[in-house]
Amino acid sequence: MNSTTSDRKLRSDPWVDDIGESSDAASEPLTREQAQALLADNPYSVSPWRVIAVQAAVGGSVSLLAGLVSAHWHVFWSALYGAAVVVVPGALMARGMTRATGNVSPGANAVSVMLWSMVKIGASIVMLMLASRLVQPLSWPALLATMVLCILVYWFALLKRGR
Repeated sequence: MNSTTSDRKLRSDPWVDDIGESSDAASEPLTREQAQALLADNPYSVSPWRVIAVQAAVGGSVSLLAGLVSAHWHVFWSALYGAAVVVVPGALMARGMTRATGNVSPGANAVSVMLWSMVKIGASIVMLMLASRLVQPLSWPALLATMVLCILVYWFALLKRGR
């Protein structure tokens, strides 16, 4: 086999970065120092817990503002519940995704992401279904507006990331 055929075969594997690298190479786990150096070199990463904290702060602020502007407690509680519909399922997913998993395969990681995404969606749906029973009287506009503002925090986290 000539070098052109060999190069073409290696380039057909999308996971091979360099010509000299083989796709069969086993990857070694990073040491603590290597991981810290990698994190220091990537200052644009955003912690999911930081996003959850900012969502909670935005939700609490919007709830207080809505309660003060409307002068009705049910608007405050509706807006606060709207924030909880975003923050609580997000925290569940962040907890599930950031816990120590050890050496698991990329396929297991992908399944974990899908599973926790379904848990997040399911928890949000259940919380929305229970809203009218838990918050009396319920102000849907306050609940939905607060939800939208809390969800927009994801976009600001992506903008902050700079990519």
